[in-house]
Amino acid sequence: MSWSSGKDSAFALHEARQRGEADIIGLLTTTTEVHNRVAMHGVRNDLLEKQAAALGLPLLKVPLPAPCSNAEYEARMAAACAGLKSQGVDHIIFGDLYLEDVRAYRVQRLSAIGMTAQFPLWKRDTKILAQEMIASGLVAYITCLDPRRLARSFAGRRFDAHFLSDLPGDVDPCGENGEFHTVVTAGPMFRAAIPVSVGETIEREGFVFTDVAAIEATSG
Repeated sequence: MSWSSGKDSAFALHEARQRGEADIIGLLTTTTEVHNRVAMHGVRNDLLEKQAAALGLPLLKVPLPAPCSNAEYEARMAAACAGLKSQGVDHIIFGDLYLEDVRAYRVQRLSAIGMTAQFPLWKRDTKILAQEMIASGLVAYITCLDPRRLARSFAGRRFDAHFLSDLPGDVDPCGENGEFHTVVTAGPMFRAAIPVSVGETIEREGFVFTDVAAIEATSG
């Protein structure tokens, strides 16, 4: 499973499990070497690891430099996928929704090493899909947004019915055009919810990031 830490990959995993279309054996995630966070989503590695534990799946991180050229990204991903292929993995599942160029890119890159891509959520109506995610019990928070497409005030908010109703009409309800990214902390795909706190919001490299951190359990 190509795991971004966000709602689309989480719900795609859930749908794939429900349909029994694949035996999901692990998560594949790109992280930044400099920040020790999930690439683009800005989610801390320790929260990512708690997600993997809650899913009951091993996690394979692909560390990327920052900045990272497309050539370097492709080389590191190709090496990771080739390693999975050598272990008998034939497919990688993605949470993409409708961007044809992104789908074609993924299919082409995997085909080059004899693997295929699966897209459980492909072409679903994103307004209805967002509502289905929330109705399922999925809990997510906005960890990154593009301030050119969505106001900074949306950063850190919970992905819920109020969030959807407040979105401008030109913003995709699932953020498929890069308007925003999320981190999932609970839902039907998890064995248990992950307690988190929503921290500070900063702007870096043209994007707005909100720090969502796992709350460590205390004894006694």
